[in-house]
Amino acid sequence: MSATAQPRPGSQPDPTDAALVRAARLGDEEAFRVIVDRHGPAMYRYALRMVGSETDAAEATQEALVSAWKDIGSFAGRSALRTWLIRLVHRRAVDLSRKRRPTPVGDDLMSAIARPAPDNPLQSVLDAELMAALQAALDDLPPLQRATWLLREVEEMSYQEIATALALPLDSVRGHLQRGRRALAERMATWR
Repeated sequence: MSATAQPRPGSQPDPTDAALVRAARLGDEEAFRVIVDRHGPAMYRYALRMVGSETDAAEATQEALVSAWKDIGSFAGRSALRTWLIRLVHRRAVDLSRKRRPTPVGDDLMSAIARPAPDNPLQSVLDAELMAALQAALDDLPPLQRATWLLREVEEMSYQEIATALALPLDSVRGHLQRGRRALAERMATWR
């Protein structure tokens, strides 16, 4: 065990997701707060990229977390807790996307995908244009291609985690991801 992985003397190691779920099932609100603190930011990032609006992303995330609190007893542990939570927020985000026209995601959020520009104003402009082009290309993808691309490339989920989160067969995940990558490559060809 490395020195960084050892708990400090007198401190408790961070509880596992399984321990937090067990405590939350018994009504432990503090355990659920830890779950929210641990997984809420990824849920919000994903929702924001899917719906494009901070308000809608916050709504989707909040609804997913309320659902998670109410239904924590139904979480059987067949997947990672993060995967289950992403699935909940995905459903809410898709529902909101159907009701509302997507709006572009801000450059600050998309900049997490690209390397930041050095102190070069021209490079900063080019990077902003690249992010705008990438966002436009993502907006044009069908929802499942966009979802699989975001979960794989941005959230770095495995194919199996994506399949579980989106309730899709593994081969469908691969197909959606391949078609999404191909479409993005075609749209972004001028940026190579």
